[in-house]
Amino acid sequence: MQIFSSFSVIESIGCNIVGCDGITNDTSWLQFAIPQLKTGHSKCSKYSFTSNFKRSNKNCDSNSFNTSVQEKCSSFIYNGDSVVRDFNLGCENWKRTLIGTFHNAGLFISLPLTGIISDKYGRKLALSVAALMNGIFGLLRSFSVNYYMLITLEFMEAACGAGAYTTAFVLAMELVRPKGRVFGNTLINVVFVFGLMSLAGLSWLLKDWRTLLRVMYTPSCFIFSYLWILNESVRWLLSKGRNEEALEILQKAAKMNKIELSDQALAPLNGPEKETLDGQKIENAPGQNKVEETSVFMRAVRSSIIRKRVMTCSFLWITCTFVYYGLSINSVSLAGNVYVNFMLVSFIEIPANFCCLFVLDRFGRKKVLITTYILSAILCISLSFLPKDLNWWRLSIYLSGKFSITVAYSSVYIYVSEVFPTNVRQSLLAICSSTGRVGSTLAPLTPLLALYYENLPSIFFGTLAIVAGIFVFTLPETLNQPLPDSIEDAERLNREKQEQKLIA
Repeated sequence: MQIFSSFSVIESIGCNIVGCDGITNDTSWLQFAIPQLKTGHSKCSKYSFTSNFKRSNKNCDSNSFNTSVQEKCSSFIYNGDSVVRDFNLGCENWKRTLIGTFHNAGLFISLPLTGIISDKYGRKLALSVAALMNGIFGLLRSFSVNYYMLITLEFMEAACGAGAYTTAFVLAMELVRPKGRVFGNTLINVVFVFGLMSLAGLSWLLKDWRTLLRVMYTPSCFIFSYLWILNESVRWLLSKGRNEEALEILQKAAKMNKIELSDQALAPLNGPEKETLDGQKIENAPGQNKVEETSVFMRAVRSSIIRKRVMTCSFLWITCTFVYYGLSINSVSLAGNVYVNFMLVSFIEIPANFCCLFVLDRFGRKKVLITTYILSAILCISLSFLPKDLNWWRLSIYLSGKFSITVAYSSVYIYVSEVFPTNVRQSLLAICSSTGRVGSTLAPLTPLLALYYENLPSIFFGTLAIVAGIFVFTLPETLNQPLPDSIEDAERLNREKQEQKLIA
């Protein structure tokens, strides 16, 4: 989990002044030994000793240091148990941020790969395998003996298992009708938020990052049992012409819910012309030429409408991941308790997701996306105009920015699942999601920008959000539209948009 990186590197460090480190009853010498910054004593540099200083005497005073010459700290004092202490990362900021970057780089492999497996072999298999890989590599990472082993396993975990979430999301979206998609998305994201808050709480409680990893990833190994417990997506089975299996699952669900399905209701699944759960005919009938089935992805890529849609949705995803994860990671730099701040920034996603529930079906996907992107931009940029001493104001605006980008992120997930055809839905969603991970790959590096100008990360977040809001104008509205099951159905969304413009 990429957010774990922001906790695994939380560490209070200080420069270790060898020769004065044994003096505990008097700290007045610190003002002569370590340069004073606006935020307190420097953690990465110190003043050099004078030539007459003798370490054996431990006589640290103003005469012991040459305040005109600064040098980098050679060793550090750590307060806490984290990756930083175990691998002596001290002031090596690039190594600390690289942990999250390596994790997100692995997404470029896992998301397309899981998408292909999901569309070809089924949602159930893709989800079970991805979850197992998460568990295995996450547990192995807790036994890392050096920094390079850590980042290698961080990459491998993401590269092999990070597609579990998108697979679970697609499976859930294919279970419900148009009216239920937003509610289903809300439930998924609320549970996700409780996971984030649990992560902060466990980090605060356990402190030891190795124990934290083992507690986090052990349950993931048991999800492999879904291969035998979970039912396959009925919509996916129908798109593959496996009507009998789909029918069996529907009858099983009806029996569980004490509902009797009439022969008339099941007739479309038994007849020569299949229909989707929304009552639309599916492009390929059972037994039709498999060559056509295998070329659906290439046909989708050749469609100029689908191609433009993929590029636009990918940029929207980049913006969401960059701003969303950027705000989450940078929350630990806010004034106050880092764990409480992260919990607050996570908790704000619960009302944000319920907001989606009320506004997406009322105002449509486009209006909500445009509004939340622009609002997020305004809030992020406004942070640069607030003085540092207004801590509560800064925290309030920070949380409001996280609220708006969360609404946008949840809306993008729903929207992208609605504009692509069933037989290539997860493959195209995986392309958008994996391309979008450019944002989450860069997000862990944004704290480095603050070293040059404190408000630079917020300005970057706001600028990107404005551009994304403008791009939304080029997309069709999908409110109350059935999920497209063929390329023609997906292209029809754009044609209906053009027809509506002509009528207006």
